Amino acid sequence: MADRPTEKPLREEPILASQVGKKAKRKLRARRNEGQTVWLGLGMMGLIGWSVAIPTLLGAALGLWLDEHYPVGFSWTLTMLIVGLFIGCLNAWHWVEKENKAMQEEQEDNNE
Repeated sequence: MADRPTEKPLREEPILASQVGKKAKRKLRARRNEGQTVWLGLGMMGLIGWSVAIPTLLGAALGLWLDEHYPVGFSWTLTMLIVGLFIGCLNAWHWVEKENKAMQEEQEDNNE
């Protein structure tokens, strides 16, 4: 009969441990996200903006150089500007997908 009381807490212990673990994760996540304000969101928009602007400007600069050194019947500047814009948009899409995936994983962790 002395064995039964010791068996019961052992069965409940994993449930208690998992609840404590979930609460600890939630508190750590809250501390990590504590400093996230509007400025963080604006900073992220700026980061995405620059990830589009820099390849576009580099493409235009390369196009100007190509127009000066290798003149042809079409505009290298316009061509490279479009290529740079396309690369920048792909870069921004990558950033947004990465952040979206991280937010979804965080929501799934919160639901557990």
